[in-house]
Amino acid sequence: MMVEPDDYDPVDEKLDVAEITPGPLDEDEAEKAPLANNYEAMKARLLQDFPDLETESEAVNTWTIEHWRQLAHREHGPTFQCGDSPWRVLFFPYGNNVDHASFYLEQGFEEKPPEDWYACVQFALVLWNRNDPSIYTSHTAHHRFTADEGDWGFTRFADLRKLFHGAWEGADRPMVEGDAANVTTYIRIVKDPTGVLWHNFVNYDSKKQTGYVGLKNQGATCYLNSLLQSLYFTNAFRKAVYQIPTQNEETLQNSAYTLQRLFYLLQTSNDAVPTAELTRSFGWETKHIFEQQDVQELSRILMERMEEKMKGTDAENALSKLFVGKTKTYISCINVDYESSRIEDFWDIQLNVSGNKNLDDSFRDYIQVETMDGENKYFAEGYGLQDAKKGVIFESFPQILHLQLKRFEYDINRDAMMKVNDRYEFPETFDASPYLSEEADKAEPYIYRLHGVLVHSGDFNAGHYYAFLKPTKDGHFYKFDDDRVTRATMREVLEDNFGGDYDAANGNFSVRNPYTRTSSTKRSMSAYMLVYIRETRLDNVLPPVSQADTPSHLQRKLDEERTLREQRRREREEQHLYMTVNVISDETFKHFQGLDLAKWDPEGEDDPAGPRNYRVLRTMTIQQFTKLVANDLGQNEDSVRLWAMVNRQNHTVRPDQPISDQRATVEEAHTRNGTKSTNFRVWAEIGDTKEGKPSWPEPPPQGVSSSQILLFMKCFDAESQTLKGAGHIYIGKHEKVSELAQPILELMGWPAGTALKLHEEIKPSMIEPMKTKQTLHQAEIQDGDIICFQKTLPEKELSTITQSGGYADAREFYSYLCNRVTIHFAPYTSPNREEESFDLVLSKKMYYDQFSAKVGEHLKVDPTHIRFYAINSQTLKAKPAVKRTPNNTLQQILTPQYGTYGSANQLPNALYFEVLDESLSELETKKLLKVTWLSEGITKDETFEILVAKNGVMGDIIPALKKKARLDDETASQIRLFEAHGYKIHKELQEDFSVASVNDFVTVYAEKMPQEELEAGKDDRFISAFHFSKEPSKAHGIPFIFLVKAGEPFKETKNRLEKRTGIKGKQLEKIKFAVVQRASYSRPTYLSDDDVLADIATGQDDLLGLDHIDRSRGVMNGRGDAIFIR
Repeated sequence: MMVEPDDYDPVDEKLDVAEITPGPLDEDEAEKAPLANNYEAMKARLLQDFPDLETESEAVNTWTIEHWRQLAHREHGPTFQCGDSPWRVLFFPYGNNVDHASFYLEQGFEEKPPEDWYACVQFALVLWNRNDPSIYTSHTAHHRFTADEGDWGFTRFADLRKLFHGAWEGADRPMVEGDAANVTTYIRIVKDPTGVLWHNFVNYDSKKQTGYVGLKNQGATCYLNSLLQSLYFTNAFRKAVYQIPTQNEETLQNSAYTLQRLFYLLQTSNDAVPTAELTRSFGWETKHIFEQQDVQELSRILMERMEEKMKGTDAENALSKLFVGKTKTYISCINVDYESSRIEDFWDIQLNVSGNKNLDDSFRDYIQVETMDGENKYFAEGYGLQDAKKGVIFESFPQILHLQLKRFEYDINRDAMMKVNDRYEFPETFDASPYLSEEADKAEPYIYRLHGVLVHSGDFNAGHYYAFLKPTKDGHFYKFDDDRVTRATMREVLEDNFGGDYDAANGNFSVRNPYTRTSSTKRSMSAYMLVYIRETRLDNVLPPVSQADTPSHLQRKLDEERTLREQRRREREEQHLYMTVNVISDETFKHFQGLDLAKWDPEGEDDPAGPRNYRVLRTMTIQQFTKLVANDLGQNEDSVRLWAMVNRQNHTVRPDQPISDQRATVEEAHTRNGTKSTNFRVWAEIGDTKEGKPSWPEPPPQGVSSSQILLFMKCFDAESQTLKGAGHIYIGKHEKVSELAQPILELMGWPAGTALKLHEEIKPSMIEPMKTKQTLHQAEIQDGDIICFQKTLPEKELSTITQSGGYADAREFYSYLCNRVTIHFAPYTSPNREEESFDLVLSKKMYYDQFSAKVGEHLKVDPTHIRFYAINSQTLKAKPAVKRTPNNTLQQILTPQYGTYGSANQLPNALYFEVLDESLSELETKKLLKVTWLSEGITKDETFEILVAKNGVMGDIIPALKKKARLDDETASQIRLFEAHGYKIHKELQEDFSVASVNDFVTVYAEKMPQEELEAGKDDRFISAFHFSKEPSKAHGIPFIFLVKAGEPFKETKNRLEKRTGIKGKQLEKIKFAVVQRASYSRPTYLSDDDVLADIATGQDDLLGLDHIDRSRGVMNGRGDAIFIR
């Protein structure tokens, strides 16, 4: 039920669910306004035409309300027909919880309307004086009426105080006279062209309505979703991806496999498909899914990765056949027969939007010819300087044409990237042949039909992406907006995405964008990528994709996962009916090496040292459960007795008492005998049956304590360094400790007279020796206690065990078990980090040299040549190297309280290791320098860590850099080193400069000296160059040394700067160059093409500044790091 019209906010780019318009008129309008009983005129005035909507039926109905003040709280008007549906007015004479009369339009079915019934209705309600039809008030709205939302209208239709008393808004009489008034309903039902007209999308089912499903947005992945849907509905691309053999690499790290899974789920799922698997296979972390990236770049990288996967398969070259065309870049002389040209492949075409009205204008702009004459003549080999024409022409277009519209451009006045919102039209079909070269093969028409429109709504800093796609050759367009798919009209596909100004016909000159939260007269939603398919190749590009095209192993795997999910769902639903019982036996105890009786958190279900887990109905009886356990243990039911286990205060889990009530349910037994733990822990005692009776002691009468106690015996074997269960025994509690020897020898099969040491395992950190003369009662031994025993060995054997790194005493071995930890070791730097990683079980009390020796033993290298690094738990990057301190334990290194190499945010169970060419002691005599190698101007850099003797010179770095960067002899002989601080060059480092004099806070750069510097003339000199953004104090980027030539115009200097820096084309054009005096950073002198750098930069400390935006700081739509797919 819609409330007051004042609540309606029309400022939204999307078509609203309903529109409410109040009806007061100004004086001029009042003079022209029709009377309320002129129904045709009123209908024309109130029900404005929607140009894209077709009327299905209309109706007008007037209801005379009489005895207004005697009516009930809620009234209905007479039912009338419009189209196939009945309608009526719902009226609240005294207001719907407000002090206004409330009127609504309501469906008039006697019973509830059919479940799938709906009607898209434009309507108006007019309340008027039945004696004077010039006195009226009206409200209009449009709404999608459904079975669940069958009424819509106006809670605050008219103020009750004004209706009955005094003149109505300038008239000489009230609205309601004689306790009566008329209400006229104007109703127009319009056809729903898309199935979602004015839909509120509550419980909307994309698959049911369209046959397609969307993709879930992880955070800011709408740009990814729009591209993936476009590629998915390029059926030839989908089939090519399915042809990649992944049956032997079914891993979620394989991007080809995860893309296959995604496509298959889009085919078969009934709900929106998540993309988390795919992005994880790309190597993206959480931060990447909240960064919007450039779709063209993502598309290109994704194509490259899929091409790599397709090499050597049936799908090899499939993508290039679909997406690759050819251009020719040429310079053709006008007066002589000479042309220089090169043919290049393209995967997509970037078209200028700014300055162009439509697609054809952009193509003409793309192939426009530049004339080279005057001072800009072309030097043709063999002909000298010649007038020439320079340009680009297309040699061929691909079957699928991806057009990237340059909606984002750098604004030099704002010094920022801005979105171009100008109107730019593109057709449903277009002819590309006018843009082909004369030599191109035009035997087959180059007519292209629109297949997809990828849209961006918002501005450079915030926005949303979605796509309009045509899945089939002759079908409809659909809008794919993340997880929602709806059918679209051609106006939504074309006109709504041209950009430009809003249509001011309805008076909305400024519209609010929901993503930028700003208002503008220009549309912020516009196409940024177009997908066209060559008409003659439509059947080739959009073939049907059947189940047979999908890899069988993919179907099988996903079906298995779906079955497993369904099984888990049922288990969750039935979880309240079941409980888990953990059962251990003597066999479990005998396989277990560790503290207590069993490994309660085993690594797998098949671990013999872990409990057997039973998921049983809570109503199962103990008798039934005992039979189940006995059957699994291969025992007779009568020879198995279950003991309830409890958590003791010393943090151990021990049997407490037998479960005597066989008729009790498992849940009841847990409640009576168990602990607060979720699972019920049980020990299954197995006894020998003699004469039909089990061998365990008879339980004593009620109220009498048993004279027999149950003890678990554990054997420490110093020779094999094992501590395992031997079994259990019963013994009188008043027997002496020494009497334990006989049953122990019988358990182990050892000869009489074997000397033993006995300890009680009280808790992990308390293992106490037992006094043989005490009774078990005096020693406070009770049911479920563990007695550890070991043979007494000669001193010589004990010494041998100790020297080999073993433990001779049970208490020492217990200490090891209590402090043991599994550490994951991974190489510090290696492309095969996962393959070279390994795990070692160590003691947390080990000192540095002890655990280093264990690692060296595993790696088969000298432990003195191994260096370790703690690992940051958030970034997984190495922290500073661990210092070799003899008294530091492994625990102190992994979980430091303080220190230079540790903090709370490091992994407590992992270290990086590095095998050095020299020992750690030798390393202390050397200095670690980080050297950044510049291989391609300043556009490509790579940092290497190089060790140099502390008393060495900078020239010692070059051989190590040559080896690490794989430089040839010529390059290595021409290396220049310089140090920078604050993004400016501090000084050049000569080869004899002392390594010790290089500060840790500076950056050391290395580069091959440019050829022009090696050939510099006597009048040439050098200047330091740096980058800044707007102000010289805001420096950034990599500084460099540049050769200044006397008398050279800066126009020519820029050509050399392009070669020197590696910054080319549009990127170079965005840079403003200036001379900056080191002593006056705030006043740069900007250079024009006619200036001569040598004449302006005359000071010894003058710098050349490159003023441009710092892209390492600015982000677009949350964009940070460059896009990548591993």
